[in-house]
Amino acid sequence: MMTVTEKAAYLKGLAEGLNLDESKPETKLIKAMLDVIDEMALSIADLEDDVDMIVDQLDAVDEDLSEVEDFVFGEDDFEDEYSSCEGCPGCGEGDYFEVECPACGEVICLDESMLDEESIECPACGETLEFDFDADEDLEEDED
Repeated sequence: MMTVTEKAAYLKGLAEGLNLDESKPETKLIKAMLDVIDEMALSIADLEDDVDMIVDQLDAVDEDLSEVEDFVFGEDDFEDEYSSCEGCPGCGEGDYFEVECPACGEVICLDESMLDEESIECPACGETLEFDFDADEDLEEDED
């Protein structure tokens, strides 16, 4: 596959091969257009080189960050031990339960004492979340 700069050079070569009359206005227009195409192709090639360099740098930063995460949180334990809902009321020591707010989709961590209250306000959107465990008990009784 040809690059943009190669295609621009090919077009320039085709135009030169036509032996166009230099005195005609059409020839001047074609040559001016080919010059613009050539400049654009060089600019695109420079941008592609810059993007490749940025991607390489970003990959290096990603690898470095991964090493820092492994050092700080231990290998592959980060996602298992820590919830995605930093700072919500139930996170911390002990058992907790993750609940997704139906209004905003935020994941909230609750401990057992918070579930006993039967409702809590979502820290993200303020929506009141209610917990009804009587319905679960009724289902268990029906199964027996």
